[in-house]
Amino acid sequence: MNKRPKVLIAEDEETIVESLSFLMEKEGYEVSVATDGQTAIKMIAHDIPDMVLLDVMMPGCDGFEVVRAARADPRTKRIPIMMLTAKTREVDRRKGLELGVDDFVTKPFSTRDVVARVKALLERSEC
Repeated sequence: MNKRPKVLIAEDEETIVESLSFLMEKEGYEVSVATDGQTAIKMIAHDIPDMVLLDVMMPGCDGFEVVRAARADPRTKRIPIMMLTAKTREVDRRKGLELGVDDFVTKPFSTRDVVARVKALLERSEC
């Protein structure tokens, strides 16, 4: 029996969390939520997800710090990470890519588009 892929949504905007959680669960994913950077780091290390959806700007520490922590741990360094960002500056995008982010989605976004991208990244990471 295949286990349901675990997706961690690290996002502090409640409406985004609700809509993404709903669609992810509908697609068969097991969803957990962190509303700040410190919690996301702890959750990634403790209950390793198959995929992380990560907001850049969060309370505590930002998404870039979360990526740094995930990539520094040998157990989590290959987890696909998609950043959700209101920042459209090229420098932020480049910083994310240098840290090892797999995909970027700029807010506002289509939650269905995000789900499709999650599916694609998870399929790619299984290879």
